[in-house]
Amino acid sequence: MPEKLFKIHQEEYMLPGNRACSGCGLSLAYRYVLKALRENTILTIPASCLTVLHGLYPTTSVAIPSLNCTFASTAASASGLVAGLAAMNRSDITVVAIAGDGGTFDIGIQALSGAAERGTDFIFVCYDNEGYMNTGTQRSSATPMGALTTTTPVLTKQQNKKDMMKIMEGHDIPYLATTSASFPIDLYDKFVKAKRIKGTRYLQIATPCPPGWVFSPKDTVKIGRLAVETGIVVLYEVEDGKFRFTGRSKTLAEKGTRIPVIQFVERQGRFKKMSLEQLGQFQRWVDHKWNEYMRRAEA
Repeated sequence: MPEKLFKIHQEEYMLPGNRACSGCGLSLAYRYVLKALRENTILTIPASCLTVLHGLYPTTSVAIPSLNCTFASTAASASGLVAGLAAMNRSDITVVAIAGDGGTFDIGIQALSGAAERGTDFIFVCYDNEGYMNTGTQRSSATPMGALTTTTPVLTKQQNKKDMMKIMEGHDIPYLATTSASFPIDLYDKFVKAKRIKGTRYLQIATPCPPGWVFSPKDTVKIGRLAVETGIVVLYEVEDGKFRFTGRSKTLAEKGTRIPVIQFVERQGRFKKMSLEQLGQFQRWVDHKWNEYMRRAEA
């Protein structure tokens, strides 16, 4: 067992018996997120899969204080918490806003952009399962091209995924990072670092979703690892403008051993109507993005 595992905080903040789906990538990631954040943290979350995981009032499966807010106002809610804590001289408490890709890329982007432009001192976390999964797998701007959703039932989604990391980096915030539920040590380290930094921090977690992506719950970790091995998900951080590969992506960048995207696509029912032309476009898009990251890493 790697020595690094013994450095992970032992306390459990996500308790047994939560209401997440079997094999939920979010539940795997969230356990390590909370271990990294620890005490002196307040969470704010919108309507989402995470609300379901937390449970119905007055019971909860999460042992950290949390505030439920409206779908569009996650970052605004966090900004209010930050202001209230400042008025009480409670600089020891970290405010963390956590939303899905629908509540980040789409519905919540206005409040998030405003908070980031102001430099509000909080962590915003997007758990990215590439669709509106809590309401039945509708298309979001994070859904990849070629995927079936209930709102793209015939032609599949025709557009590539929005680059939310690039949008957030444009706000000149001190720390951004991508993570994956399938690489918990990389995830844990980044959240520990983010808690120590001041200003707006943005972290994005790739969270495979068995019912929405249509694969067996036993394969969640495997699917998440394939996303990284193909370069569809790239593990990196940007600290004070400096780009750096991390974890498995760093190894792939050094050895140049990415695998074809078809090995990720063919294991999920959501891509069953993807055409060969779309598959080729998807591979070229992934290659283009990867080459951009390689150029930044070498700069």
